[in-house]
Amino acid sequence: MVDPMQQFGTAAVFGASGGIGAALVRALAAADFQRVYAGSRSGVVPEGEAIVPFRFDYDDPASLSAAAETMAGHPPELVIVATGVLSLPDGPGPERSYKQLEAATMERVLRLNTIGPALVARHLLPLFPRDRRCVFAALSARVGSIGDNRIGGWHSYRASKAALNMLMKNFAIELARTHKQAVAVSLHPGTVDTALSEPFQANLPDGQLTQADTAARNLLTVIEKLTPACSGHQFDWRGERIPD
Repeated sequence: MVDPMQQFGTAAVFGASGGIGAALVRALAAADFQRVYAGSRSGVVPEGEAIVPFRFDYDDPASLSAAAETMAGHPPELVIVATGVLSLPDGPGPERSYKQLEAATMERVLRLNTIGPALVARHLLPLFPRDRRCVFAALSARVGSIGDNRIGGWHSYRASKAALNMLMKNFAIELARTHKQAVAVSLHPGTVDTALSEPFQANLPDGQLTQADTAARNLLTVIEKLTPACSGHQFDWRGERIPD
């Protein structure tokens, strides 16, 4: 079992109503964090003595500012952004060809996968302490790696995650100037049994699908081992670096 209390006392999870996000909140609370801010659009998050629920909505940037204000008195040293979409509920699945590209779909996917997490960083990174280790981690995907792209397709999703990875690199460079112990990374959780992956699970090889609670523990183990030298890069659930 990860013992993050050796390093952190307060954490914040954005996307705490999703499969991985909720599992992360539960794992952090079980690891004796003093305070776990758990945010979702609906406000429905796991319950617990250390869990502090809050609401946010990427379509309402003021909600992110308000969330940061509520955390200012006890700022988190660990922030995990566990939001994201693979396909839109009322739209087509991931585009397999450039012939399927639609502006509205691309804009929405970028809003949810890239712009939203960037705004979380805008409001939460200024809360980070400068005198000790702190981590900002955003869930990304291996398919967001430009160097690892072999088959193409899934254009909006790939582009949104690649852009997210670039933002994390930018944040890492900027943080290093003022927060010498800070880490900003993208994390690939693997294929997790959640609503996001459900439409694409049918053809998965045996053993490739991970349960959310296991994925959360894997991610926290990776986070525990991150150093400032890791900042700006993407790592998978085993702690292995993914090509940029």
